[in-house]
Amino acid sequence: MTDNRGDFKGLRREYEAQALNLVDCAGDPMEQFDRWMNEIKVLMPRDATSMTLATASVGGMPSARIVLLKHFDAAGFCWYSDYRSHKGQDLAENPQAELMFYWPLLERQVRISGKVERLPDADARSYFAERPLGSRLSAAASQQSAVVDSRSVLEQRVEELRRQHGDGPIPKPEQWGGYRLVPVAFEFWQGRESRLHDRMRYRLQDGAWIIERLQP
Repeated sequence: MTDNRGDFKGLRREYEAQALNLVDCAGDPMEQFDRWMNEIKVLMPRDATSMTLATASVGGMPSARIVLLKHFDAAGFCWYSDYRSHKGQDLAENPQAELMFYWPLLERQVRISGKVERLPDADARSYFAERPLGSRLSAAASQQSAVVDSRSVLEQRVEELRRQHGDGPIPKPEQWGGYRLVPVAFEFWQGRESRLHDRMRYRLQDGAWIIERLQP
């Protein structure tokens, strides 16, 4: 008897969303991203900002995980993390990455690649103070990605911090802060019928954005 537990070749779906034409694309990819983000926030507000962050070590080993976009503007796309985390170590060695947003309700994805830089510490302190108390305590209690003996160890650290600070502010950990990806390329993907998808790539050339249609 054949073991086909990992065989998914028979799974199919059709993409039937709207087209993405070159004439409809904004000249600036940030504007195009803003249009798509505003549309998806209405349909899935809790998950619209979830993005895959792909990094690589100095030796070229890739690593990917889901993080949350916290803000973006003309300068780039920002998130926050522990600098000692796996992604933090990768970015310290190799400060370039790719972000990927997948929005199934609109059959869309966006890929954004570029250089990564740390945000000013003042920005990190400001955002840290805005986070819910539980999130601040967890960030202060955890050395992200480090081995720990058990969950109870982490819970005990959180309770110790809670008792230590009482109703006072929780200071931002020194090794916790923000990152900004400064884009050099975007790809906007729109699912289409029969896998003839629309793909529009923006890339910088002599300081200006060039838009190109890619084959699916």
